[in-house]
Amino acid sequence: MHKDSISKTIMVATALCVVCAILVSTAAVQLKPLQERNKVLETKRNILEAAGLMTEGGDIEQLFEQIEPRLVDLNTANFTDAFDPAKYDERRAAKDPGLSEKIPGKDIAKIRRRAKVVKIYLVKDGDQLQTIILPLYGKGLWSTMYAFIALDADGNKVKGLTFYDHGETPGLGGEVENPLWKNLWPGKLIYDEKGEIAIQVIKGKAKRQGPQAMHTIDGLGGSTLTTRGVNNLVRYWLGEEGFAPFLRNLIKQGGKNG
Repeated sequence: MHKDSISKTIMVATALCVVCAILVSTAAVQLKPLQERNKVLETKRNILEAAGLMTEGGDIEQLFEQIEPRLVDLNTANFTDAFDPAKYDERRAAKDPGLSEKIPGKDIAKIRRRAKVVKIYLVKDGDQLQTIILPLYGKGLWSTMYAFIALDADGNKVKGLTFYDHGETPGLGGEVENPLWKNLWPGKLIYDEKGEIAIQVIKGKAKRQGPQAMHTIDGLGGSTLTTRGVNNLVRYWLGEEGFAPFLRNLIKQGGKNG
């Protein structure tokens, strides 16, 4: 076969494609366990950061030993042992018709469906509850934003917030990752004196004094729609259709809740 023939060119190109495909597939298979492990470690790191437990140079696995994953049935507002918390994937469950449900009531977070059972995290000192870490998610401008919020043992005061997965515009909505903005959250109160949800992320600067100062957080500069999305997802998941009934039960039962 002539070296410049079309047939030989096709054969060489085909062989090259096959070899490259085998190399890529082999690399993907071999790297998948490492990728999965890194994904789990990143999730744990974000949970630790939200709770204020992540230390510079600290071992993530060791630090995470003080955190207890638990599953919550949103319809009963109590803990459930229906699944193994270590293996339960809430995001996958939200796509399974048998494990999820259409959003009851008004879907202000624009998520359409939610898992019936969600995974939360508790930090305890012996039997004494110290921190409650809850997953939050909802639509921003371009993406579904996923976060963890950490609350004090009273279920009302914010300890920290971290967004760990989103596709918002860098420098605008992407500022949900900005440490300066995240530092505005600790100390804010979720509910008012009547127990109604009061926390808000507003457009512009929040007032530093006055009756609403403890409930309001600055919006993200130049990103009105992402700011609105953050406000809606926080208010949905911490409202009556989200975790509010569970938090009341948890506090009433001294952090045990079933």
